Amino acid sequence: MVTLAEVAQHAGVSASTVSYVLSGKRSISANTRQRVERSIRELGYHPNAGARALASSKSNIIALMVPLRTDMYVPVMMEIAIAVATSARAHGYDVLLLTGEEGPDAVRRVAGSGIADGMILMDVELDDERLPLLRETDQPSVLIGLPADTSGLTCVDLDFRATGALCVEHLAKQGHQDIAVIGEAPAVYERHTGFAERTLEGLRSRSRELGVRLLHRPCEGGYDAMAVTLARILDERPGTSGLIVQNESAVEPLLALLRQQGRAVPEDVSVVAICPDQVAMQASVRLTSVAIPAQEMGRHAVDHLVAKLDGRGSDEVVLIAPELTVRGSTGPAPSRS
Repeated sequence: MVTLAEVAQHAGVSASTVSYVLSGKRSISANTRQRVERSIRELGYHPNAGARALASSKSNIIALMVPLRTDMYVPVMMEIAIAVATSARAHGYDVLLLTGEEGPDAVRRVAGSGIADGMILMDVELDDERLPLLRETDQPSVLIGLPADTSGLTCVDLDFRATGALCVEHLAKQGHQDIAVIGEAPAVYERHTGFAERTLEGLRSRSRELGVRLLHRPCEGGYDAMAVTLARILDERPGTSGLIVQNESAVEPLLALLRQQGRAVPEDVSVVAICPDQVAMQASVRLTSVAIPAQEMGRHAVDHLVAKLDGRGSDEVVLIAPELTVRGSTGPAPSRS
């Protein structure tokens, strides 16, 4: 391991000068700074993280709070987490991943310990119990998700309300008048998770405007649960010709059940999914879908948090506009004759 003293010797300066270059606590001439930085690069010197944190009162760590619940589609959560980690590294930060369901205790622990310079919170609920404490602390933070009250917060998310509206519009333009929504697991709605609730708002509002009948049924995902949910939908609304799926675990079981019942996609039933492109492309029928922009969400969250840490950021809400990609799962509504 290269030491600070070796860097100083290589650059022809004192150890304290190297320390000042690293910490920025004193003004150093441009020529001297360049010599020190060149020596650091050539020797491959990496300052001790603990010592650097003590010297600068910074940890260069971002805490990412992402509760991994069984009723959520973990691959999407982890794709966002990886995007956060990659973007953070580009800014010179490492990421501390907190996956427990600790609620306010996790915020209190991070804010009180100084273990991280800032926080990014995921799986945000409309009335998230972490937010009162988050507003009280002076530690910079960003939410990936949208609560009911965004005052005093910086939030980044896909515009899920517009996403729901876009899905209804697409099916309505194809002539579908009876549309059913296969939603997330019931617990997601019981927690009033922001993305699910806002999607539902968009679906219902646009359906009323377009005069389309809409039915929403939560689903645990998996074949058995999907079989029960589909049977209920077709029993309650036999004329249903359009399905919107916001549940990645239900996608393939739904398509399998439709095949078994002799319902062709899209000739008899059209299907739109709100899911990652990978899920839509690899399904047994390539699905018309609105993608979850995980990379963009993670990158925006980090950029806004780093801006706050640098004293440049302000509280704002960033909503990413949804994009619907038409593939092979949607078509004109079948004739009612």
